[in-house]
Amino acid sequence: MTLNPDILSLDAEKVEKLRRDFPILARTVHGVPLVYLDNAATTQKPLAVIDALDRYYREYNSNIHRGVHTLSEEATDAYESARRRIARFINASEKEIVFTRNATEAINVVAYTWGRANLRPGDEVLITEMEHHANIVPWQILQEQVGFTLRYVPITEAGTLDLSNLDTLLTEKTKLFSFVHVSNVLGTVNPVDQLIAAARAVGACVLIDASQSVPHMPVDVKALDADFLVFSGHKMCGPTGIGVLYGKRELLEAMPPFMGGGDMIREVKMSGSRWNTIPYKFEAGTPAIAEGIGLGAAVDYLSEVGLDWIWQQEHALAAYAYAQMAQLEGVRILGPGPEERAGLVAFTLDGVHPHDISAILDQDGIAIRAGHHCAQPIHTHYDIAASARASFYLYNTKEEVDKLTAAIEKAVDVFGF
Repeated sequence: MTLNPDILSLDAEKVEKLRRDFPILARTVHGVPLVYLDNAATTQKPLAVIDALDRYYREYNSNIHRGVHTLSEEATDAYESARRRIARFINASEKEIVFTRNATEAINVVAYTWGRANLRPGDEVLITEMEHHANIVPWQILQEQVGFTLRYVPITEAGTLDLSNLDTLLTEKTKLFSFVHVSNVLGTVNPVDQLIAAARAVGACVLIDASQSVPHMPVDVKALDADFLVFSGHKMCGPTGIGVLYGKRELLEAMPPFMGGGDMIREVKMSGSRWNTIPYKFEAGTPAIAEGIGLGAAVDYLSEVGLDWIWQQEHALAAYAYAQMAQLEGVRILGPGPEERAGLVAFTLDGVHPHDISAILDQDGIAIRAGHHCAQPIHTHYDIAASARASFYLYNTKEEVDKLTAAIEKAVDVFGF
């Protein structure tokens, strides 16, 4: 997408209107207005989502699918309607949308069902050095149990994938290529079309961690031709405790269940059981009903705002923050330049631990993230223990970026640069 450099000034009025949809943005922290820049960790919730949760608990709280009374039917209709709207949001079939607790659980579902059924000694799984731990640890655990080889695409000093040796890493032995769409540390937007095409050339399946892309830009699973794609509700204005696994229908139908229990069965006898149809085969027990309904309200809200607009707004904010922060003494920005990154900026300050940076910024009401962001291999690559991260969403403003850079300058003064 081409960046519109004027969007920050042109859409200031729209942003201010959107901010009124988020009650928490009206609060103060340490006596000053909250500046919330921790959106890559979790986003704030609009009234539309809060009200949807409230209506469920006040008006039709009930278990779903098996009840024949009015409340159960209303809850079932609302829950399955949310599934259909979420499917449309990424251009999938509702049968291909499996509700999970989060993106982490969604990746684990693939690892422990598809992975156990399809991976053998001698096979290979390819991931990248910029993955979130959720797309590393499940494959490491399964590797120990099954005996396949786990390989990594390295990253460059600029924070992009080093694809110079992709043809040697991705071979006929590769059964799965699993990678992040947007890095939660570097902000790198990976060339997913190129990566998927390379996987297809050797017959490998593809899993995309879209936790940092689906909330921020249009994502079409059919156009991508992804086999699996995962994302979390709480990173896209939705509730915590709800995530999504998209899987191609033929793959989900061939996969064994993840957990056993209610609703994932069609018939249970003492001699054995038969499984329910997809997606219910992977949704054992009472699901996160309110949270699923809330996520449906969230995708409605994001669709109304417009994903193209959200992407432009965040990209412009990140570019502005990058330019401002690059001028600050002692600041090192991780990842590629503004044109190649999404709406976040992770950085270090010479001689200062990121936790101290975050604590100083908090005194000015500014919420950022500090740590390794569940991506230790990235920090190991750059020989740093942790970083600070400011991440933007549809309700952030240019003025908030100015407050961020002013607070970082204050930290520079405090620590004597």
